[in-house]
Amino acid sequence: MSALSRNAPRILIAQHDPLLREQLAGRLASCGYRVLQSQQGDEALASALCHRLDLILLETQLPQINGFDVLKRLRKTCQTPVMMLTATDAEDERIAGYQQGADDCLSRPFSFTELHLRIEALLRRTGGGLDRRAEPLTFCVGELQLDRLTLHASFQGRSLGLTPIQFQLLWVLALHQREPLSKPYLYRAVLEKEFSRDDRSLDMHMSRIRRKLMGAGVAADRLKTLHGKGYCLL
Repeated sequence: MSALSRNAPRILIAQHDPLLREQLAGRLASCGYRVLQSQQGDEALASALCHRLDLILLETQLPQINGFDVLKRLRKTCQTPVMMLTATDAEDERIAGYQQGADDCLSRPFSFTELHLRIEALLRRTGGGLDRRAEPLTFCVGELQLDRLTLHASFQGRSLGLTPIQFQLLWVLALHQREPLSKPYLYRAVLEKEFSRDDRSLDMHMSRIRRKLMGAGVAADRLKTLHGKGYCLL
């Protein structure tokens, strides 16, 4: 695992809606956070107790164990910062969340910009992720060098000539080196649209990225297509 991955704040998203959960995961990962996901309360509690987390985004109405009970049990053993995601204008849920030990509450619907700003503010207040939140301006995977400001990628000093979309795809893959990234995740995180099996745009971008990597001297198997799973940069 890369140094960035080890140092980036780790956030658990406990949300039963798979679409919203994947959207949040993709956007947060693109901002440089490590993201774990749970769709049920018992899974969220186990994950929170087993992993060292910087923040938990906790939905109130989780199946198996609701968010309030998850938080109540969690607070018996640890003080991981928790932001409750409540129903629209549900003042009673926000009050209950704070009473159980939530650090912040955010009602649906919410914008990602507001969520991101509140996450940053909460991490600053709690000391989690200080000086670790932002993505680096440059990133290296061996002799592969990426510059986020100029959207320039090179291998052994040789420019790859990537388009902005191709750069963003390679950047996300590099940040998650050796981690399989699913097609739905990449569609939402980079292409900013929903995955469709009839849409071949991601495959075409990946094919062109691989061709440009090989043209610069990168081994063909460094960018792997994982059939039925997605893509992975080794």
